[in-house]
Amino acid sequence: MGKRGPRPTPTAVLRARGSRRADRNPDRREPEPPSGPPEAPGWLNADAKVVWDQMIALLSDMGVLTKADGNALGRYAVMFCQWRQAQEFVAKHGMVFPLKSGTGVIKGFAQMPQVAIAARLSLALLKIEAEYGLTPSSRARIDVRAGDGVPEDSAWLAELTAPFRHLVG
Repeated sequence: MGKRGPRPTPTAVLRARGSRRADRNPDRREPEPPSGPPEAPGWLNADAKVVWDQMIALLSDMGVLTKADGNALGRYAVMFCQWRQAQEFVAKHGMVFPLKSGTGVIKGFAQMPQVAIAARLSLALLKIEAEYGLTPSSRARIDVRAGDGVPEDSAWLAELTAPFRHLVG
């Protein structure tokens, strides 16, 4: 039998939310992947690579990337491209097609398979977007303050924030 109850919220997320539960279990040691943008997976096609580059830039600016995020973002990029293909097909061909009898008489209509494909991909994309704080409600749960989210010893963070160090007290 699987584990019961909701998945535990990572301590870093609890701290970012300002939760009193963040320090409830001080002995808990959670993995801390190296910070910074991951390398693009070699299996991305050209279209998915464009989505990858857009997401890396956006998530880097938000300070939520680690080296461990490569495969999740790769899947996101591929699924986003598949979703766009399905949406373009539906826009061109419509949401339904006629069902005809053997004599050619229209008996009814059926939904194009791409409509269901687009809907399933949309739900999967939404889950990934919520994990990375890319929806309004997921951002509302996070309180980002100086020093939160990414370790200060991160070389790429130091390089990114160097021009603004004089603004921080």
